[in-house]
Amino acid sequence: MTVRLDYEPYDLGGMTWEDAETAIPDADFVVLPTGSVEQHSLHLPVTVDTLRAESLSREIVEAAPDHDLSMVRLPTLPYGYSEHHMNYPGTVTLSSDTYQQVIVEIGESMANHGAERLLVLNCHGGNRSPLKLAADRIQRDHGVKTSFVHWTDFARDRLKERFGEGWGHAGDHETSAIELFYPDLVRTEKKEPQVRKADFEARQYTYFDDITEQGGLGDPTQSDPEFLEEVVAETNADILAALNSDIDQE
Repeated sequence: MTVRLDYEPYDLGGMTWEDAETAIPDADFVVLPTGSVEQHSLHLPVTVDTLRAESLSREIVEAAPDHDLSMVRLPTLPYGYSEHHMNYPGTVTLSSDTYQQVIVEIGESMANHGAERLLVLNCHGGNRSPLKLAADRIQRDHGVKTSFVHWTDFARDRLKERFGEGWGHAGDHETSAIELFYPDLVRTEKKEPQVRKADFEARQYTYFDDITEQGGLGDPTQSDPEFLEEVVAETNADILAALNSDIDQE
């Protein structure tokens, strides 16, 4: 299930308005997990980024009290900016302007309910530019301190050490993540090294099928969910430490 309904006490989705009235302003961070619905080659479902956002945000919120932080988790936003994958069936995209505005209006809603800080926890690369612009608007127009965390940025060095340079879209890393959290959704028999059609040095590709045969990058046969479980714990601790450091500088 992309967005779980077995809510934990920290999930806004399970709160009444009376619960939310105190939970939102009392939290150190309101957390918005962001993903996408887009092709992930032949062996992974289109919801990979949303599934990652769902699971990783839960792990971060559950670990937060060990770092003296309290968090309220918003429902995962499943759709993102994925226009570059639209040549593959099953991809659903919002325009960059629409997506940016959706994020701003979520931030505005949280501001109206007394949120002090918003953490946007992102798991889709295509969302990065509109999310950064949305964070600017939320902070400048609505007064909510906004942290934008692209989860993979905090894990990048560890992932490179294990998987090398080619572990991108639907490759070693993302296959490991789905095998860790949702193994039944992996078409194991269709895992194969992804064929790179082009590797432009200056030109921006138009659509993702300009650069890949199957739809992915890297080698999903090299996936390692046990290793990734360690990376998740270490990376989430780093993210929480960074959030604390930022609070100390306010």
